[in-house]
Amino acid sequence: MIVVPRIKTARCLLTLIQHYDHQVLLGYYRDNRDHLSPWEPQRDSEYFTEFAVRKRLKASNELFANGGAVQFVAFLRDESVQENEPKSLTASSEIIGVCNFTNIVRGPFQACNLGYSIAEKYRGQGLMREILSAGIAYMFDEHRLHRIMANYMLENKPSGKLLTSLGFETEGVAKSYLQIAGQWQDHILTSKLNPADF
Repeated sequence: MIVVPRIKTARCLLTLIQHYDHQVLLGYYRDNRDHLSPWEPQRDSEYFTEFAVRKRLKASNELFANGGAVQFVAFLRDESVQENEPKSLTASSEIIGVCNFTNIVRGPFQACNLGYSIAEKYRGQGLMREILSAGIAYMFDEHRLHRIMANYMLENKPSGKLLTSLGFETEGVAKSYLQIAGQWQDHILTSKLNPADF
C-alpha cells in the first residue's frame, strides 16, 4: 500500500496531489509564470494547459509509487481541518510553493536532486525554508538517502543564501549546465549529506 505523505510544519502542509486536482497546480504555474520564468527552462503555451498539467501529475505520482521521485506541493495550514482528515482541494485551494526531489538513484549513490519554487506573493516570509527543511528531513528519514543535490544560477543570490542556511555546501561550478530562459547558464553545485550517516 502506498502512503501519501502529509507533512505539517508550523505554517504549512506538504503533500502530493493527484491528476484530478490539476486545476490547483495549474493555477500556481499560471499565476507565477512571469515570476518563475527567469529561473526555469523556456515554457511554451502547451505547458500551461490542463492536459499537460494532468499528464505531469500522473507521471509524478507514478514516479513516487516506483521510488523515483517525491514532488511535494505546499499549502498554508488550514486549522479547521482535523488531524486525520484529508485536505479536500477546491478551486479556492492555493499552492504556495513546490519542492521536488527527483532523479532518485539507489545502489551505492543513494542521492537525488532538489528543485523548488515559491509563489511571488509569499516570498520573503521564510516559508520556502520551512518547506524545504521539512521535505529534506522526510527524504533523509523516510527514504534514507545519503545525499541531496541542489544547483542554482550564479546570479540567484537568494537561492544560494537559502541553501547555505539549510546546510548545503558548495562543491563547484558547472559551466553551461542548464538551458534556463533560453540561455545556457553556469550553475553552482551544492549538496547536503544525511547527518545520520556520520
